[in-house]
Amino acid sequence: MEGKRYAGPLVFGLDIGTRSIVGTVGYKSGNQFIVVAQRVKEHETRAMLDGQIHDIHKVGETISYVKVQLEAAVGRRLNEVCIAAAGRVLRTVTTHVEYPYTGDGEISQEDIYGLVSAGVEKAYEEFLEKKAEMTDGETRFYCVGHSVVRYYLNGYPMGNLEGHKARTIGVDLIATFLPDDVVDGLYKSVELAGLTVSSLTLEPIAAIQLAIPERFRMLNIALLDVGAGTTDISITNDGCILAYGMIPIAGDAFTEEIARHCLVDFATAEKIKQEAGEKENISYTDILLLPQTISAQEVREVTSCLIEKMASQAADKIRELNGDKSVSAVFVVGGGGKMPGYTEAVADKLGIARERVALRGEEVMQQIIFEEEVKKDSLLVTPVGICLNFYEQSNNFIFVSFNDNRVKIYDNSRLTVADAAMQVQFPNDGLFPKRGKALNFTVNGKQRMARGQMGEAAVITINGEPADIYSSIHANDIIKVLESTAGEPAHLTIGDLPESSESLTVFVNDKKVIVPKFASVNGVLKSNYYEIQEKDGIEILNYYTVSQVAEFMDIMPDPRFNVYVNNRLADKDTPVYENFSVLWTLETIPSPIQSLGENMMEDWEEAYPKQEQEIEKEHSDLNDRKKREARRAEEEKSTPEPVEIQVIVNKAPVILGGKPEYIFVDVFDAIEFDLSRPRGMDIVTTLNGRPAQYMEPIRNGDVIEIFWK
Repeated sequence: MEGKRYAGPLVFGLDIGTRSIVGTVGYKSGNQFIVVAQRVKEHETRAMLDGQIHDIHKVGETISYVKVQLEAAVGRRLNEVCIAAAGRVLRTVTTHVEYPYTGDGEISQEDIYGLVSAGVEKAYEEFLEKKAEMTDGETRFYCVGHSVVRYYLNGYPMGNLEGHKARTIGVDLIATFLPDDVVDGLYKSVELAGLTVSSLTLEPIAAIQLAIPERFRMLNIALLDVGAGTTDISITNDGCILAYGMIPIAGDAFTEEIARHCLVDFATAEKIKQEAGEKENISYTDILLLPQTISAQEVREVTSCLIEKMASQAADKIRELNGDKSVSAVFVVGGGGKMPGYTEAVADKLGIARERVALRGEEVMQQIIFEEEVKKDSLLVTPVGICLNFYEQSNNFIFVSFNDNRVKIYDNSRLTVADAAMQVQFPNDGLFPKRGKALNFTVNGKQRMARGQMGEAAVITINGEPADIYSSIHANDIIKVLESTAGEPAHLTIGDLPESSESLTVFVNDKKVIVPKFASVNGVLKSNYYEIQEKDGIEILNYYTVSQVAEFMDIMPDPRFNVYVNNRLADKDTPVYENFSVLWTLETIPSPIQSLGENMMEDWEEAYPKQEQEIEKEHSDLNDRKKREARRAEEEKSTPEPVEIQVIVNKAPVILGGKPEYIFVDVFDAIEFDLSRPRGMDIVTTLNGRPAQYMEPIRNGDVIEIFWK
């Protein structure tokens, strides 16, 4: 088809309304939009009700008729079209996104696009979370548009981010969602006419493009787009669009009321409604084929109650969307808003001056040039706005095949395999390698977990070519995803634990011996080859018994030998801790206190004669206290169970075990402190920072110091 030449690429917009379909073709030239052709075709039947398609084939035929008429007018084929959906079952989500700006330079349009895209994705996630609250939880919704409410630069509101330097950038936006049956009906009707959708928006978004220019959006204004089946509502303030809404009543309600009053069919009633705004008296024929006449005044009287009802609902919705308060002004577009008395009723219900509610038509089309003779009125605002919206955002849906299922996805120009997977609710862990079952256990009372092995990632192809979850997808791509696999469950032995590599150093008959630590699992000794099981309680023992030391050294001491641990008489079950000494001997070794009374006194007689009497008295008192303590122990009716405590001696932990209670002097049995070789004039002993008495009790956690002065 030979076409005319135009100064810019043509945009084809369709306003698929309840009563009629309006097709507009034009192009943008500077700040103006040139409409080169516009055609209107009313539905021959009620193929649409309340803004929703009921008969897809009938609507498709009407679209095809309008398309053919426009192709003849512009002299070229039209293949792509911009459309808008009514907000009959609209859902909206307002969200906020903010994150650090990592760029080195100024904020670019690409950065802003990424920010807005992140906002739309977050809104979609929040919408899915609320989906369960809807009446039909199985209904699938699609994002059909979004509007930026406000940008933020370093936490402060900003009109335009581009060119600024930032630490953080953010955005408030409104995303709008419609059920897939509404969207599918529109797409199918357009496809039947041989067209593909290049842009999809909402009717209130399209109308506001023209009806409320950005310079007016600093004011608190409501837009009412009164169509045939629905009344779409938008609210502006502070330079942005704050909210969208809808009430399910509009111009068709007037027509139906007139039809009932005049006893005529819907088409005749629609004609009466239109002529009531132009003539004083309207002639018609009723269903009994009787000629009738009705005055415009009577039409207004018949519809007055309905006008009050519509105005009241519109005012209530405006207040709801505007934070429970009225607006400063209301702009009305659409054919339904032309009913006499409607704008006045809305003003009265909102409590604002009547002149502040007005039809918007020719006055908002100063930058719209019609090459054909067309009357500029409120009926044209939405059709032209649909075309203008194409330049604001190219948001449409594409179809792909995902594991042999046809999937429709909102196209944000950055679609990936992950987006398609999310749309079909493919399990997220089916895309990423899955770990095998973890192993949970405790080591010395502290929780531990060993992770399972990683499995194989999902095998993904696009049109038969290898891909991954981040691969871009386009219309009609064939995506195949073989779900990822789980790895082996966690396996761990005692020997794999880092604690198992630790060892104890003990001194056996003055020989240094290093022994590996034992592990107890659920109270039973286990080797390093033991495989840990779920919820095992593992204790890495920090001591050996005397018999275990002998077994490790592969020795069998003579039974006649005495065994000493830290110079204190012991037996085969006596615990041996880090740096403890073990001695097998036929001799009898005096206790450390006895040594202090004998050996140390002998060594000190020569070196420190002046302290001799004091030391003798001190150790005499010590022996007396020990005897008294022994007598008290014998007098006790029952002996408490032996316990084990830990104290801190000279900043190092020391374990005391095997007795029901402990006194200070017991510490000498557990530390290396040679009382037989004096290294000063006196022994300093402190307990929790104060001077200590040899016979006073000590408890778990006490802090002790012992040194020569």
